[in-house]
Amino acid sequence: MKRVDFENGKTLNNILATALPMLVAQIINLLYNIVDRIYIARIPDIGTVALGAVGLCFPLVILTTAFTNMFGSGGAPLFSIARGQKNEERAREIQNTSFFLLIVTGIILIIVGEIFGRPILAAFGTSEAAMVYALPYLRIYMLGTIFSMISTGMNPFITAQGYAVVGMTTIVVGAAANIILDPIFIFVFGLGPEGAAIATVISQALSAIYVLRFFFGDRCAYNLRIMSASEVKNCGKTARSIIGLGSAAFIMQFTNAMVSISCNSVLSNVGGDLYVSVMTMVNSARQMMETPILAISEGTSPIISYNYGARRFDKIKRSIAIMVAMDFGYTFIVWMFIRLFPAAVIGIFSNDKTILADAIPAFNLYFSTFIFMTFQHSGQVVFKSLGRKGHAIFFSLFRKAFIVVPLTYMLPYLFHMGTDGVFAAEPISNVIGGTACFVTMLFTVRKMAQNKN
Repeated sequence: MKRVDFENGKTLNNILATALPMLVAQIINLLYNIVDRIYIARIPDIGTVALGAVGLCFPLVILTTAFTNMFGSGGAPLFSIARGQKNEERAREIQNTSFFLLIVTGIILIIVGEIFGRPILAAFGTSEAAMVYALPYLRIYMLGTIFSMISTGMNPFITAQGYAVVGMTTIVVGAAANIILDPIFIFVFGLGPEGAAIATVISQALSAIYVLRFFFGDRCAYNLRIMSASEVKNCGKTARSIIGLGSAAFIMQFTNAMVSISCNSVLSNVGGDLYVSVMTMVNSARQMMETPILAISEGTSPIISYNYGARRFDKIKRSIAIMVAMDFGYTFIVWMFIRLFPAAVIGIFSNDKTILADAIPAFNLYFSTFIFMTFQHSGQVVFKSLGRKGHAIFFSLFRKAFIVVPLTYMLPYLFHMGTDGVFAAEPISNVIGGTACFVTMLFTVRKMAQNKN
């Protein structure tokens, strides 16, 4: 099995070797996440309403992803840094602790979701009409939490070991199953949104099984080991390090949930259920458009971390330059496409032509500064890769919690912009937050390189 050579390989080759399989995996994972919405939107008679109802479940889905990223994205850079330092024992300890945290948290989230699903959805502003579709979907979906956390949370460790193609395959297994099972459960069995949730849980379980087979098999360079009771008692310091660095990823997802709740609440008030459905499509499109950025950035992350552990700052700077150039070229192409063909993007998520008059202006406004996403993502991934948890946490909070959420309420009400105010908050934050994050990252890397001796 071919591994990426972080020690001796060329920087560009290593980035492509990790980013390209990750790109395929992210694209397929995107289908995994949005195929439910595409099929649900096409359910006869109730499609648009059901899509909006399922969109109201997103904050809890995002929260699950937040915990997954905390332990996966928090542990993997520390794992790579330890490998760069040739500290094999420390690397294994970090990986095993991350796995333990994922399992425990997954069990807790399942219990919380099943018991408190209705009051949580009600707190998100779910109407009784929408609750008919949202609650059954959520309760079934939450049953697959532990499978999702294992497959997604341990995937960065597969890539960090150099097995990028294996990491891609773990996602392909689940996503392919979901794409096949979705129409069967939704339309053939006539289960509607609940069928979509069942298909997702089965698919997540298959992906988790594949991940576990790898980590406990002979092919893995760093096999997982179930921690003993004494190891669990003594893993506090390692767990705090993982959670400390992973807090940035957690906060990013948690603030995404805050934004989703705020947007749905305001749009429901100033625009009605139709605009909640439009925002669901916007969020789905953003996930689709962000996928290559995430693949390039996260594919570069283990290379930056490994070279930081080895104190090779020339390769760190080269990796950052390549990452930014690739991200910027991609975001420019996407920005042009959305500006020219917004109806084509909307058509992916709904065949309801009556919503185009409202959806096209919303899409144009929301994606007007998409290019600036390059700066936010590249800055964040560098801070995470270098173990700079303070910077990573601050900029995770800054763009969403300090800019987007306040503007979501201020623009529609104080400035009387109505629904346009909700869709304008994100592009404003892209410019302000993205620029601030990127500039700070450049100064941080420059200072570290100057002080390396």
